[in-house]
Amino acid sequence: MKRKGRVVDGVLLLDKPYAMTSNAALQTARRLLNAQKAGHTGTLDPLASGLLALTFGEATKFSADLLHADKTYIAGIKLGQKTTTGDLEGDFLQNRPVRVNRADIEKALNAFRGDILQVPPMFSALKRDGKTLYDLAREGVSIERQARSVRIEKLEILEFADELLTVEVTCSKGTYIRVLAEDIGEALGCGAHLASLRRTKVGVLSLEDAVTLQALETMSVDERLATLKPLDALMQTLPAVHLSENDRVRFCHGQRLALGLPSCPRVRVYGPDEQMVGTARVNERGVLEPERLIANKKDIEATNDD
Repeated sequence: MKRKGRVVDGVLLLDKPYAMTSNAALQTARRLLNAQKAGHTGTLDPLASGLLALTFGEATKFSADLLHADKTYIAGIKLGQKTTTGDLEGDFLQNRPVRVNRADIEKALNAFRGDILQVPPMFSALKRDGKTLYDLAREGVSIERQARSVRIEKLEILEFADELLTVEVTCSKGTYIRVLAEDIGEALGCGAHLASLRRTKVGVLSLEDAVTLQALETMSVDERLATLKPLDALMQTLPAVHLSENDRVRFCHGQRLALGLPSCPRVRVYGPDEQMVGTARVNERGVLEPERLIANKKDIEATNDD
């Protein structure tokens, strides 16, 4: 059975709105583009807004490439108030006086820069014995969680007023900003919860290049397609290898190419027309070994003509 929609290849940088799930945002964008195949590069919490990279068509083959990328957020941390979930979704547990100034906060933040240990929250998607922790938490069950190592590359104060601390955070995969907010509150002796969260960067991708669903709604189909980034937008940190037309055809048929290249765990591969044809690794003997291939429309048409 033929899939509904058109063949659409590319990456959409979406500014996801607050209170919408990543899947709902994906399905809305897919409908607006009338795309056959769509995916995302990692979810963004419904209570967070900001950058969500969506993949369409051949780009879905590379959705996992951003899962391990660093992320940057603007986080609003409400000092003096703790909640059951560490954010606005939970019930308020306690109010404590806030007797700190900007200098006190800056001193406390030093302990949270670099490699730190975090205990995952009960209200999370982690699983224990086949059940998610948030399901257990809703049943009133609390279990011991092992602390995990994460890295905070950047943690800077943007503003502090009316007991609301706004910070910019760049962190590794697996970092819980809710937990970071709570831990900062405890370090300051007043408690805290995460009041707002906006993602501004994923790897080299930036919110500055993103489009909203509201803006997409007002566009024509051609204008929507023009917002898509090329397939290699997800892999700009990988070294590039450029092939001749003959080698491109061989590579696209899954053949290994002895090109005498420097050994590299992963590269992006282009044909002479500057179109990416896939990813590969270069082994210790300098042989280019195909990893993921992109279906090339020119080759498909040529095959159909034979």
